[in-house]
Amino acid sequence: MCIDCGCAQPDHHHDHDHPHGHHHGHDHDHDHGHDHEHGAGHEHGHQHGPGHHGHGHHEGKGHHHHAPVTEEPRTKLVVETDILSKNNRYAEGNRRLFKEKGLFVLNLVSSPGSGKTTVLERTLTDIAGKCRCAVIEGDQQTDNDAVRIAATGVPVKQINTGAGCHLDAHMVLHATDHIDLDQVDLLLVENVGNLVCPASFDLGEHHKVVVLSVTEGEDKPLKYPQMFHAATVMLLNKIDLLPYLDFDVEKCKEMARRVSPGIQIFEVSSRTGAGMSQWYEWLDQGIAQAKG
Repeated sequence: MCIDCGCAQPDHHHDHDHPHGHHHGHDHDHDHGHDHEHGAGHEHGHQHGPGHHGHGHHEGKGHHHHAPVTEEPRTKLVVETDILSKNNRYAEGNRRLFKEKGLFVLNLVSSPGSGKTTVLERTLTDIAGKCRCAVIEGDQQTDNDAVRIAATGVPVKQINTGAGCHLDAHMVLHATDHIDLDQVDLLLVENVGNLVCPASFDLGEHHKVVVLSVTEGEDKPLKYPQMFHAATVMLLNKIDLLPYLDFDVEKCKEMARRVSPGIQIFEVSSRTGAGMSQWYEWLDQGIAQAKG
């Protein structure tokens, strides 16, 4: 998990262009470092982590920085459990907030290059005027995708995770400080492009939506079973390319259902718009249910 890839390190930043007020209360068990560049906007860096760790030395022993090999699996398990339990507490808080505001919240996940951002652009453009949307955009670096989303006219909040390979519930909590949730029906969170770590991190969303393109191979659900098991919806994207590929759609769907029997699958093309209407109908139903 993230202990191996280092993404649990305190390295994410929120970029924003306006002051903000907190519409919810949340406790912090870590320090925040704020470096503000005054002008049109400023970067808001939050440092998250377990804090500083001291260590002692036994007399007659050398200076050891690492636990004995025999203790490593247990140490990893304890740290992973602590990270996930802390994240889950924030996720539950997010869920309560979203329910209170009547929001329908989706966590979009995929490999890099699946067309996730293009799906999002197409969706926002096509449903404009039918519901009020906002986007939280997660990337390791740059705001390229956020700029594309902003061009649709939808409010977007960028989170750069730095070395981190996924968003977590606490990052999402802070991102909501910059969005007027009373003016939102549908909140779409575009996670960092990665089919591993985001599977483990609940953001408080209603559904994880995994985007798989036909250019990736039909066995992707079996190669990354944890993500496809965590997802309740799959968008099989780029179906306009099927005539040029050796891709078995039914085989891919069967593999996805082998991992997640109840997964709902939409075959779509974000370029041509094929199949998108069924996706929009599903969104309408979710928004209505969230409103109660």
